[in-house]
Parts: sequence; C-alpha cells; structure tokens
Amino acid sequence: MGIEVAVEGLTMSFGKQNIWQDVSLTLPAGEVSVMLGPSGTGKTVFLKSLIGLLKPQRGRVLINGVDMVGGRERDIYETRKLFGLMFQDGALFGSMTLFDNIAFPLREHTRKRESEIRRMVMERIELVGLLGAEGKLPGEISGGMRKRAGLARALVLDPQIVLCDEPDSGLDPVRTAYLSQLLIDLNARIDATMLIVTHNLDIAATVPDNMGMFFRRNLVTFGPREVLLTSDEPVVTQFLAGRREGPIGMSEEKDAAALAAEADSAAGRPDGPRVIVPQLEPSPGLPPRAAVVRRRERVLGMLDTLPPAARAAIEDTYARQAAARTVPTPSPGGGA
Repeated sequence: MGIEVAVEGLTMSFGKQNIWQDVSLTLPAGEVSVMLGPSGTGKTVFLKSLIGLLKPQRGRVLINGVDMVGGRERDIYETRKLFGLMFQDGALFGSMTLFDNIAFPLREHTRKRESEIRRMVMERIELVGLLGAEGKLPGEISGGMRKRAGLARALVLDPQIVLCDEPDSGLDPVRTAYLSQLLIDLNARIDATMLIVTHNLDIAATVPDNMGMFFRRNLVTFGPREVLLTSDEPVVTQFLAGRREGPIGMSEEKDAAALAAEADSAAGRPDGPRVIVPQLEPSPGLPPRAAVVRRRERVLGMLDTLPPAARAAIEDTYARQAAARTVPTPSPGGGA
C-alpha cells in the first residue's frame, strides 16, 4: 500500500519572489490526488519539494517519520527511493532505447542481475502498453508513447508514491482519455499514493479521489474531490469553467477594477449546473481499487466538517452506488 505524505506549513521563495506560503495538506495513503492551478503557480516546484529536490524556507514534508525538508541527507536519500517521478516530457535519454531508459534506475540503484532486470522492465513495458516498442529510440516514437515510457520508468523500482508532472501535456484528447484510464488502472494494480499535477480538466474531473488548487501564492483548497468540484470560490469556478471572467488573467491575477467591471457585466447571468462526473473505475479484469474503501471510511468520517454542497454531493454519490449494488440481477433465461 502507498504511504501517507504530510505537508506542514511549507513556504517556498526564490530570492524575493514568493512562490507559495504556509501550505499544509495530507496526501492519503494509496489514494489518487490532483493539484490544479494556473501556469506559474508553483505546482512543479511543489512536486520537487515533496521529493526533497528543492528545499523550502519553512515547513516540513513528513514521510514515514522522515522530514524531506530538514531531515538528514542520508534519510532523505533513502526515503526518495519510495518515489517514482514522471516528468512532463518523459525525460528520456535520446541515445538509449526505451528498454535501456526504463532499465536505467535498476542498473543505477540496484545490484540485480540482467535477467532479473529484463523481467522487471518487460513487465512495466507491458503494463503501459508498449510491448514491441522496447527497441526503439525516443525520437522514433510519438509523444504519447514517450509519456508512457516515462511512466514505466517511474514504476520500475516499485514506488509507493508516484508523482506525475503534467502527464497530459502535448497529448490530444483521445490520448489523454487513455492516459487517465491508465493512471486509474495503475492505482488498482499497485495501490500507490499518487499526486498528479495537471491543467487538464478532464483528468481533474474523472481521475482523482482528492483535489487541490494553487493560486496567488496560496493553496486555495485541498480535500475530497467533491469539495473543489462544488466550490463557490471565484478562482475555482473560473478555472473549472475555462472562462475569462474571474481572478485569473492572461499574465497575472487581475486587479480590483477589472474584477468589478466583470462582476457588473455578469450580473444576472446564471451559472451553469455543477455536474460531478463519476470517477473512472479500473478496466474490466482488474481488481477493485483498495483506495475506494479506505476513502469512503475517511470521507464519511469528516462529512460534518465539509461545506454543504460537497456533503450533499458525497451523500448522493454513495447513495447511488448503494442503490446500484442492490438492483436484482435477472435470472438466466428470464421467465415469470
């Protein structure tokens, strides 16, 4: 099972530029979480801070009792082995075949025999649907295939925490849909804790158990997916609707005068219905996601602390699931 990641009061700056401040959240063990936010809000910086590649000025990231910010370098190095990291562009070595790219972490960090390495690499290649392409160079395959190769490499050391940095960038809607299903299927297979940074609203709507969003150097919200999907926060509703009206501007956040003018022009305009799309389920033949049972218990336990709209959405979802389970199955051949 995956491992819980506890973030406490994290603050990051580069020189005088504050990236985000006082970020606190918990990635529940084995669940899939998504982090949204406009470009330039520090989502990739946040991923690199979790794994200890960047050092925030304040705060802690606790994993199995190890602080990835202020802990001993030796402990951080060992804990980093629990992670698999999928970069935006796949970060593949152009001169290596896909097989050698995926085998690289095993050859670099383990003493396994080549026969064992081959078995493990081919398992991951099959897992991401790249059988037959293992001998190709990255330049000989499509961007979507490079993404999947990068994911296979992230999984080759059997991580308990998987971080995906904009896995959909450069992909068309069809490939993005396949990738979304692949991420859910992976969670069903390996039960790892997963955090996906993305701008893609389809991934955000259908993949995660939990959702968060960065804006104006702050974490706007983080929690069960229903909290963000039913939120009335202007920045959240603007982002999810993909519209120009709202706090997010082209280059930076808008000033008060621009927001007031928009509010006047939008007065009386009804918002569209807030529909929560059902979360993807594992492909046929795969086991159910173990995270679903754990999440249900966790979310129902915190129901009284959630906003009314989120609480109603959660109750409705679980009521519909319960009703679906109690629908009688027709007997073979029907009959009276």
